[in-house]
Amino acid sequence: MKQERQYPKVMISPKAKRSVQDGHPWVYGEEILKIEGVPQNGELVDVFAGNSFMGTGFYNSASKITVRLISRNANDVFDARFWRRRVEYAVRYRKTVMPGADFACCRLIHGEADQMPGLTVDRYNNILSVQITSLGMELVKDMVYHALWDVLTEMGETITGIYERNDIGLRTKEGLPEYKGWYQSDSIPVPESAVTEICENGVKYLVDVENGQKTGFFLDQKYNRAAVARIARDKRVLDCFTHTGSFGLNAALGGAEHVTSVDISESAIDMAKANALRNGLDGRMDFLCEDVFDLLTKLAEQKCRDYDFIILDPPAFTKSRKTVQSAARGYKEINLKAMKLLPRGGYLATCSCSHFMTDDLFRKMLTSAAKDASVSLRQIEARQQAPDHPILWNVPETDYLKFYIFQVV
Repeated sequence: MKQERQYPKVMISPKAKRSVQDGHPWVYGEEILKIEGVPQNGELVDVFAGNSFMGTGFYNSASKITVRLISRNANDVFDARFWRRRVEYAVRYRKTVMPGADFACCRLIHGEADQMPGLTVDRYNNILSVQITSLGMELVKDMVYHALWDVLTEMGETITGIYERNDIGLRTKEGLPEYKGWYQSDSIPVPESAVTEICENGVKYLVDVENGQKTGFFLDQKYNRAAVARIARDKRVLDCFTHTGSFGLNAALGGAEHVTSVDISESAIDMAKANALRNGLDGRMDFLCEDVFDLLTKLAEQKCRDYDFIILDPPAFTKSRKTVQSAARGYKEINLKAMKLLPRGGYLATCSCSHFMTDDLFRKMLTSAAKDASVSLRQIEARQQAPDHPILWNVPETDYLKFYIFQVV
């Protein structure tokens, strides 16, 4: 350690030391043995295990995750140049893994996976939609936002504004207020509208970053939707939990004979219909505002054989370990009914976006559902989230999306 340390010291337990050595960036409050100095919430602290320097991170005594590491280099200086390097590294990675038109519609920063804990930045064409769920990132956001603006401008990318979607309950756990609105700065403009058009896999969408789900749109399934489109030709498709129609639209654009898209939300169905019109696909799609569980039950009772490709893209059925078994029953119910509805040789695309529903649990659930449906599953593809939502092997929380395509035989 070459430079004199200016930050309070947080001494951690042997258990926490092992976790940090393995590459995990979180230190829980219960793992802290002693604090030297008086750290203020949101400010930086140095983490030590005995005499060993482990890294520097944001401190927040109000959070269960009390320290979020941002660096393991004792010589880092956490100024605007540091955050510029972090931003540039993240953005250039996306430029590589999301080439061409995909770079105009992707996640630019994915929190801990980019060593910027609690920060999400999604790009929707000319608008950046940002969500912050850690106090430390909130305090340095000005440097981060201006770095984003400068890096993208220097790349020749046109960005017209930064919208903050900080209307999320997680912020309260960090002692942060909930709000949403345009970021105000002398050097960054404020557009007239929070609605922009994106094009993903050839499908055009209007995205409302002010009122849309999450930061405006679900980007992580981009290439999974393309995988569905590749096998949809001439199929009769049932797209369940369609939200704004993305899987169904990709299937229709891929040449499906017909697509029926289902969601319990009337506003989502209205948006899906508008997206179909926007892409000239309304004649090959119809839309049902129904509960998917009830619909699948009704179709099974009717011994319906109208569909030879069923897509299941449900919301996360669990957001904690305590409810995993209940969630597994929900996943099994919809997958079992879908398997029974499909003819032999039909196709099933199914997924889970919950980190707590691990791939092992998800596969066991699918195996059980197939057994009860008296079918076999011929795997076509096993996929995860798109690479703009990178998975760090030493941070399990970054690995959350499971996506499978099967032929049911």
